[in-house]
Amino acid sequence: MSAATQVLVDHGIDHVRVDVLAGELNVTRGSFYWHFRDREDLLRRVLRAWREETTVQLTKRLEVARSDPRELLADVITLPFRGRAAVRAARIELAIRAWARRDPMAREALDEADASRIGYHETIFRALGFGAAEAAHRAFLLYGYEVAESLMPRQGGAEQRDARRRFVLQLVQQPVPPTA
Repeated sequence: MSAATQVLVDHGIDHVRVDVLAGELNVTRGSFYWHFRDREDLLRRVLRAWREETTVQLTKRLEVARSDPRELLADVITLPFRGRAAVRAARIELAIRAWARRDPMAREALDEADASRIGYHETIFRALGFGAAEAAHRAFLLYGYEVAESLMPRQGGAEQRDARRRFVLQLVQQPVPPTA
C-alpha cells in the first residue's frame, strides 16, 4: 500500500498501475495479483488505509491523549504543524483530493473522511457547551482552517503560522453575540 501511495503522491493517480508498482517493488505482475484482485482493489485499499490512518486511528489517539475538551481542541488545532508526519500527511491528502476531483470512488472516500473529521470536531464543540447548529458551524470553520494550513504550509513563517493558530483557537471558542 505504501508504494502505491508514494506513486500517487509523486506522480498522480494515472501512474498507480500494476506494471509501475511491480517494477518499483521488484516483483512480478503475478505476485502483485496474489495480493490484489485488480487495480481497482488496490486503489480501494489505498483509500481505506488512508482513511484508517488519518481519520480513525488519529481520532482514537486524540481521544486517549486528552479528556478536557479545551485541551483536546488545542491539540487538534496543532495537527497541521506536527513536523514531517504532518507534511507527509498533507502531501497524501493533496494527492487524494486531486484524485477525488475526477473519480467517484476517491470522492466518496474523501467525503466520508471529511464528514467524519468534521463530526469529531463537532463533538468537541458540543462538549464545550455549544448547541448543535453552532457546534457544526464551528467544526466546519476549524476543519477548513486545518485543511488550509496543511495544504498551504508556505504561507508565512513559523511565527505567523503560530499567530494564526492562536487566533483561530481563540476565535472558535468565543461566543457569537445574537443577531437582531
